[in-house]
Amino acid sequence: MAISLSVVLLLAIILVVLLRGGSIKAGPAIVAVLFGFFLASTGMADDIQRFLDSMAEMVNSISF
Repeated sequence: MAISLSVVLLLAIILVVLLRGGSIKAGPAIVAVLFGFFLASTGMADDIQRFLDSMAEMVNSISF
């Protein structure tokens, strides 16, 4: 839960920066948000969550 919340917050910040910087307009941003919202309710949501969990686990296992 904490990882998914962190990813959502990070993506929200990136979206705001892109909107304010003029790299993306409001229309495409709304489409991107709606796409993510509806994608979350499909059968692919579990696969995407497993992929993100495995990426987070991989990053976590890196030792310096």
